[in-house]
Amino acid sequence: MARGSKEKYTRKQKRKAEKIARGYKKRGVSKKEAAGRAWATVNKSDRCGRKKGGGGRGKRRKKSPSPKDGRKGGRKWKRH
Repeated sequence: MARGSKEKYTRKQKRKAEKIARGYKKRGVSKKEAAGRAWATVNKSDRCGRKKGGGGRGKRRKKSPSPKDGRKGGRKWKRH
């Protein structure tokens, strides 16, 4: 598989990348740069390809879009 090939990504991941790229294009980022950033975002949130033989080492897949893991930004969790 050639470097940069999107063969090992699911249809859902491809749609996700397209939607992210559209958002970057609206903000004035070039088409090539937008595509690169979009795939970087998909890789970060999904840890590369989901199909067998994709990137990664078989670690548990992270489902949250950011390191917050679903918590609201800026608020500390308090234990009472």
